[in-house]
Amino acid sequence: MPARQPIRLYGFPLSGHAHRVRLLLSMLELPHEVIDVDLPHGQHKQPEFLALNPRGQIPVIVDGDVTLYDSTAILVYLARRYAGEQWLPSDPLGAARVQQFLSLASGDIFEGPNRVRLAKLFKRDLDYALAHQKTLAVLAFLDRHLDNRTFLAAGHVTIADLACHTYVAHVPEGGVDLAPYPNVRAWIARVEQLPGFVPMQASPHAIAA
Repeated sequence: MPARQPIRLYGFPLSGHAHRVRLLLSMLELPHEVIDVDLPHGQHKQPEFLALNPRGQIPVIVDGDVTLYDSTAILVYLARRYAGEQWLPSDPLGAARVQQFLSLASGDIFEGPNRVRLAKLFKRDLDYALAHQKTLAVLAFLDRHLDNRTFLAAGHVTIADLACHTYVAHVPEGGVDLAPYPNVRAWIARVEQLPGFVPMQASPHAIAA
């Protein structure tokens, strides 16, 4: 039988969306190749990349004859295809609890921690005050939720934790201090101590926590 081809992950070193996928690939010990897309020069809007993702966004994975975009969709695919119940439970309640935090990652975390970082690091023309307000709200929610909890959706790590981790962990790059949120900081540390964890590259312009 021929050797299995590595999964190709198209991403960008400073993208939290790509990083969450890279985390799961690494933690599942799946052979993979990371291909950096030159976002600053618009490579993601060129025909070759648009053939992979017509939305012109990263991340994208190519797994044999499967091409898939959207970070949370990719996490679901990888967990279902290659992992057991731990990463994405199949029982209705367990699956729903994970989905709650996938929605949080795509909603409040995208609009808060992601956007304050985009505004500070990449000088995006965004409403920083609104993003900052949403960031404080989501951090307060997570800190309350994590009181007496080890992980977000279960008593063990799931894809919910990976979906939410990166932008929250890097929120100091957006000018937000994590010091008032001890449960969040402890959860970040637990995720980063998991086997296979790989850090996302810090921006050279990152603001010290």
